[in-house]
Amino acid sequence: MNAMTRIEMTPVGTQPVQSYTREARSDLVRAIAGLVGAGSRVEADVPLSSRTTLRVGGPADCFLTPESEEDLSRAVAWCDHHRIPWMVLGRGSNLLVRDGGIEGLVIHLNHPFFHRIENLGDNRLLCGAGSRLRQVANAARDHSIGGLEFLEGIPGSVGGALRMNAGAMGGEIFDFLNSFRFLDSDGTIHELDRDQVDYHYRSCPMLVGHVALSAVLTGTPSDSDSIRRRMKQSNEKRWSSQPAAPSAGCTFKNPARIPAGKLIEELGLKGASIGGARVSEVHGNFMVNDGTARAADFLQLIHLIQESARTRAGIELHTEVQIVGVEP
Repeated sequence: MNAMTRIEMTPVGTQPVQSYTREARSDLVRAIAGLVGAGSRVEADVPLSSRTTLRVGGPADCFLTPESEEDLSRAVAWCDHHRIPWMVLGRGSNLLVRDGGIEGLVIHLNHPFFHRIENLGDNRLLCGAGSRLRQVANAARDHSIGGLEFLEGIPGSVGGALRMNAGAMGGEIFDFLNSFRFLDSDGTIHELDRDQVDYHYRSCPMLVGHVALSAVLTGTPSDSDSIRRRMKQSNEKRWSSQPAAPSAGCTFKNPARIPAGKLIEELGLKGASIGGARVSEVHGNFMVNDGTARAADFLQLIHLIQESARTRAGIELHTEVQIVGVEP
């Protein structure tokens, strides 16, 4: 195991001081498999292009789908102790994985245990971190809980939404958060109320390096038919203003002066393309994959837009999409 323990832990999206060898990857897979139960799935060299909405990206060295919080805790604590980089992959939206893939361990909370949604009463839902946001919106509708309709249009999971304070149609998930549970890098589970957490527009910094496990969301009383109508209106608005082609959602955070999509349109960059990556003609803040793109194409296109915004409009555009992994 010495080949692995020499690797320095670095933030997600950067390259370790010393790259893995194939031997180290095999050791990592065997070590993780030995830590978890038979119901957890451990795989090597899993392509991530099929697990992200942008449809690009290299493989994960080791891919774990844990069946329980205990297995997840053991794997994270072991990686932290051995200084092995790790990250959590949700539904793969809002994510750009570089063509070299992700070194270390990628954790996917796709086991049914992490998908549970329970009605707690008093307009509250307990949602596992792996729950799809659309499922949460549907559950809220079925239990006559209003306010969560906007989640229906976000193609992600509860855990990822908490990490990014995801929002749409004027709502953000932290607006409706009561409390959440998370796992720290030592494998210890904590629970916090919303007012104990520092969160911002499209960011919850404390969840960097931690794993969201579940959340209690609180809505308002409403009848299911009214909620259904609002969901239908939201859905129609979304599909009339957003592209249907594969994308990662909004590429850039909105700067203070002007929405990013409008700025990109004013810069004349709608339809701009590099390789198989293109700025959508439908919405300037969406970049789409024509089916042939590589991650490198999107990275170059992002750089082109940022340079144009900086030099022509004096505006710094910061990415909302999370860029992770290493170069080939």
